[in-house]
Amino acid sequence: MSISSRSILDRIAPVTRTWVAALLCAVVLAACSPIEGREAAQQGAMEMPPTAVGIETIQMRDVELEREYPGRVRGAREVEVWARVRGILEERAYAEGERVEEGALLFRIEREPYEVALRSAEADRERARASRRQAEREWHRISNLYEQNAVSERERDSAQSALELAEAELLAAGARVDQAELDLSYTEVTAPVDGMTGLEAISEGNLVDAGAMLTSIVQVDPVHVRFSLPENDALAQRAARRASEDGAQRLHEATLLMAGGEAYPHTGNLDFTASTVDAGTGAVSARAIFPNPDDALVPGQFVRVRVLLRTLEDVAVIPETAVSQGPEGPQVFVASEDGAAAEARPVELGPVVPDGQVVLGGVEEGARLIVSGHGQLSDGAPIQMADSGGAAPGADASQAARETDAPEAAGAEDLS
Repeated sequence: MSISSRSILDRIAPVTRTWVAALLCAVVLAACSPIEGREAAQQGAMEMPPTAVGIETIQMRDVELEREYPGRVRGAREVEVWARVRGILEERAYAEGERVEEGALLFRIEREPYEVALRSAEADRERARASRRQAEREWHRISNLYEQNAVSERERDSAQSALELAEAELLAAGARVDQAELDLSYTEVTAPVDGMTGLEAISEGNLVDAGAMLTSIVQVDPVHVRFSLPENDALAQRAARRASEDGAQRLHEATLLMAGGEAYPHTGNLDFTASTVDAGTGAVSARAIFPNPDDALVPGQFVRVRVLLRTLEDVAVIPETAVSQGPEGPQVFVASEDGAAAEARPVELGPVVPDGQVVLGGVEEGARLIVSGHGQLSDGAPIQMADSGGAAPGADASQAARETDAPEAAGAEDLS
């Protein structure tokens, strides 16, 4: 029994050693396969055909950063016209809603009471002049007698005081004449400013009191446009004003967009920015002045104001689609010097403007930016360049070659 068992073990041992050796070889091969697989993949990638891409040459330039804000048109001056004397309103001398010039007659209030008052004041002035002349003659007479010791010092002083009182009364009478003339002039109510008139508040024939409002005038050339700047935009505009020297005037300019989107032909001037932020809205009130010679702008009208916030100097503007997300943040692909490979460049992005995405840093003048075909690119990937928006050179020929080869392959299959 023991001899039979030993012979069996002797036959099994060589077989077991053979399996163990095979197992070890399998483990070693499995450990080596990832490295060989990666090398094979890299070699395959290097052998992949180049990707057709569109190219644009980067040009650095200055970019004006503008923003648009809703605003409302207001008259440069909105004046209420008041009666300054009491009387019967006899005439309205203008058509409601028409444009009037400064000094144009608007209303007439009855003149007769004020003409009478003026004549009475003039009579009082003549009486005061006569009293002054009499006091002056009396003074000369008393002063001569005083020098001859014929009158007392008290009589001399009384004559001098009488002369001074007469002079003061003459001045007061003259002031009453001036007031009477002024009241008489107020019976003709004139336009204090150029502008568009409103409706009359009191019609002819009514008795008006001094201080009664008769109508209103809105100055429409120029006009004011009031709007609000977000806090950050207001701070950026102020910082640009402080930093700018040559372009300071440009930073004060503003343009208008009408309701239909068309641009207003006249440029305005940003003349006021509030020094405080509205706690309720978080915005800063601002105002711009625009000429309005053709009355195209009407008070109360809604418009959009375009304001230059600042100028970004020596930056690139590229298509937004050329920017992708990389491991370090936003990036773009540019062609290498020989044009055979793509290079990933991390970039610092600025704001988006109508022309595209502003790039503040990360690219240089003359770099060839990949603007299409970059969706599957990686750093160092082979490329075949074409103009922006066009097919890569040779792409049509390759396609034609594939279409030519296809029938031949089909014919070969049929023959087989």
